[in-house]
Amino acid sequence: MIEDIIKISKEAGSIIRNGFGTNLNIEFKTNETNLVTQIDKASEKLIKEFISKNYPTHGILAEESGETKNSSDFVWVVDPLDGTTNFAHSLPIFSVSIGVQKSGKTVAGVVYDVMQDIVYCAEKGSGAFANDKKISVSKNDNIGHSLLVTGFPYDLAESNEKIFEKFEAFTRASRGMRRLGSAAIDFCYVAKGVFDGFWEVYLHPWDVCAGKFILEEAGGRVTGFDGEDIDIYSKKILATNGLIHNTMVDIMRKN
Repeated sequence: MIEDIIKISKEAGSIIRNGFGTNLNIEFKTNETNLVTQIDKASEKLIKEFISKNYPTHGILAEESGETKNSSDFVWVVDPLDGTTNFAHSLPIFSVSIGVQKSGKTVAGVVYDVMQDIVYCAEKGSGAFANDKKISVSKNDNIGHSLLVTGFPYDLAESNEKIFEKFEAFTRASRGMRRLGSAAIDFCYVAKGVFDGFWEVYLHPWDVCAGKFILEEAGGRVTGFDGEDIDIYSKKILATNGLIHNTMVDIMRKN
C-alpha cells in the first residue's frame, strides 16, 4: 500500500508542479484568507479516482470534498495541496499529504514535498524515510538551542488562543521561530531534525494525519498543548523531538 500512496502522491504532485506559476482560478472558502484553486480540485480528483479504482471498499476523508464512507476499516485522509496560499502566491513550499487509517489508527503516511521532490513516508513500526533515506528527530534537549516552527489559522483575527503571546514566548525562549505555511512539511521537518518543535491551532485531520505519523515513526512526540495524547481531530497540536516537549508544554501553560 505504501508504494501506491507514494505513486499517487507523486502523480498529484505533477499536476501541482505543472500548475505552479500559471493563471489560477482562486476561490474563497470560509473567508478571503482560506483559498482553493482548480489545482487543489484536480489533485484531489486524481487521488480519489485512484483510491476508488484500486481500493474500492476504502473510505476517504478529503479536504475539498469531505468524507466518503465505505465498508472497509480503512480510511484515506487526503490533503491534495497543503499550502494553497503559498502555491497561489508562487511561493514554492507546499505538499501533497495522504495518511491511511485502519480502525481509527494511522498505519501509513506520505507527505510529498512537491518542489523539492522529496517523499516523506512511514509505515507502522518501520521508521520514517525521506526519499528512501531513514530520518530521525534531533537530539537537542535545550530549548535555547532550538529552531521552532508554527502556523497561523485562517481566522486569526477572531482567535482567542493567545497565538501572538505564544509566538513571542517561544521566540524569546528559542534560537528562532519560522512559519513555512504547510503544516505537513512542518511535521516532516521536525521528523528529520531541521526543526526541534512545531505547534499550531485549528488544524484539520488532513493537515495532521500523515505528518503526525511520520514524525512519531521518526522518534518524535505529538500531543495537545497540555501534553496529553491526541488524535488527528485535535485542534491544538504540539509536535517535538520529545526532548524539549515538556519545556514547550510549560511555556504553553504560562502563555
